[in-house]
Amino acid sequence: MRALIAGNWKMNGTAAALAEITRLIEIVAERPPAADVLVCPPATLITRAVAAAGGRLPIGGQDCHAEVSGAYTGDISAEMLKDAGASAVIVGHSERRQYHGETDAQVAAKAAAAHRAGLMAIICVGESEAQRDAGQALSVVGTQIAGSVPAGSKAATTAVAYEPIWAIGTGRTPTLAEIAEMHAHIRQTLSERLGAEGAKMRILYGGSVKPSNAAEILAVADVGGALVGGASLKASDFSLIFSAAAPKA
Repeated sequence: MRALIAGNWKMNGTAAALAEITRLIEIVAERPPAADVLVCPPATLITRAVAAAGGRLPIGGQDCHAEVSGAYTGDISAEMLKDAGASAVIVGHSERRQYHGETDAQVAAKAAAAHRAGLMAIICVGESEAQRDAGQALSVVGTQIAGSVPAGSKAATTAVAYEPIWAIGTGRTPTLAEIAEMHAHIRQTLSERLGAEGAKMRILYGGSVKPSNAAEILAVADVGGALVGGASLKASDFSLIFSAAAPKA
C-alpha cells in the first residue's frame, strides 16, 4: 500500500490559503508522488478547497462529531464533511484530547462515525513526555489503540497516526530507533486486534516532520506515511515531504 502523507492545517488558513492548494495540484501534476497526498484544512475551507482541487487532490476534515445530526452547537458530523466533499477526517488528535478532554471511547465513536459516512479515519495516538520518561510510552499507546480503534476497522478506510505529544510543533523528534520501536509495537497491537487488516493498516508518524527529516523517517520499517502539521501550510515545504516518500516492498 502506498504511503499516506496527510497535511493538518489546524486552525490556520483563510481564503488566501487556497492558493497553496492550487500550487500543490500543480506540483503533483508536474511530479506525481509515490505517496497518496491528503490536505486537511479548517472546516470553513473544505468546500472551497475541494472546488479548487477539482478532484485531483483529496481533502479531509480535522474532527467530527459521533452523531449524524442533533443539538450539538458548533459541531460538524462526518456526514456533513462528506457532503462538503471531504474524503477523510482526523480523529483523536492530541490537541483534541488535551484541550477538549476527548477520551479513547469518544475517539472510537468518531472513527466509527467516519466509517459510517464513507470517510477514511485517521486515528491519532501518542504519549506525553512524562509518560515516555516514565517508561510508559508503549503501554500508553497500546491502551489508546485498544480503546480508540473500532472493532472491524479496515485498512482501506483507517490509518493510525503515532504522534509523540512532546514532539508536536517543538522541533524535537524521537530517534529513528524510537520511532521504529513504537511503530513495530503499534503494528503488533493492530495485528492482534484486527488480524490481517491490522497487519496492512498504514501507520503514520506525526511530530515535527519537515523536509529535512522526512526521507529518513519515511524509510523506517512500519512507517506508512506522515501526519504533517506546520510544514504542510506551504506547498513548497509540503511537496518536499511527500516527494521524499519512496515505495516499500
